[in-house]
Amino acid sequence: MMIRLARAALYTVLPAELLLVVLLASGVTPPRPLLAVTETAVALVILLETATAYRLFRAARRRGADRRAALRETVHRLVPAPLRRIIGFELKAMASVVSWVAHRRDGVPPGATAASYSREQTPMLLMVLFVMIVETVGLDLLLSAFDVPAGVRVPVLVIDVYGIVIVLAYAAASVTRPHVATPGELRIRHGVHLDVRVPRDQIASARSSRNYNERGMITVSGDTLAVAVSSQTNVTIDLTRPLTVTRPLGSQVDVTTIRFFADNPVTVLNALNSRELSTP
Repeated sequence: MMIRLARAALYTVLPAELLLVVLLASGVTPPRPLLAVTETAVALVILLETATAYRLFRAARRRGADRRAALRETVHRLVPAPLRRIIGFELKAMASVVSWVAHRRDGVPPGATAASYSREQTPMLLMVLFVMIVETVGLDLLLSAFDVPAGVRVPVLVIDVYGIVIVLAYAAASVTRPHVATPGELRIRHGVHLDVRVPRDQIASARSSRNYNERGMITVSGDTLAVAVSSQTNVTIDLTRPLTVTRPLGSQVDVTTIRFFADNPVTVLNALNSRELSTP
């Protein structure tokens, strides 16, 4: 009960505090009673969060967990799984930029076959990046022309630049995290958002099968998982038994068929139909 109350208070009061900060930065002075109520509510939320975290941490320690394990358990109890996964996605995507610059690929061991899937979406991402950069510069110039206070301009500029970085990180993650076929498994990925490991002995068949009408990047329909790029898939694998797949926000589903896209599907099919794999 206390954990649910802490979560509800956090998600209700802190956005109100953020709005208040924006108003103050814009030169708008809210009534003093409103300021007092907001600051009191924020202080109470911080106290509630601190007390709840301390109780969870102490309980974990009493059960024999070390400090790191207790801290990890506390975070898992307080922060919802979808939010933790979203934060994890962004951190991994940022790390992908470093790997991209260093020309390194994630999770491609020696002797494995890597199959990229980024070629189709790169032109679109470049267009999105160009539009976002133009929008960021244009909006900042517009705000400057209207003498908007720096307290508003700077946060808007930071948010816009962060959006540009996120798109760049998404592109980097798609390049550095390809599909991977090894003698033991087929690893189907979509940037940092999906990573499905399919044991080779669980693959009944693999075939080329083009579909240009996928409804989303990662979708499940019945017992079929589709991992698309630009609404396309071109490889289909059927499984001998259901495979449990973790979706981007943490929910799980059992599938027996997986459709996905590869820039060169022949590379994947040859790897799956041969006993020995070689580096492309």
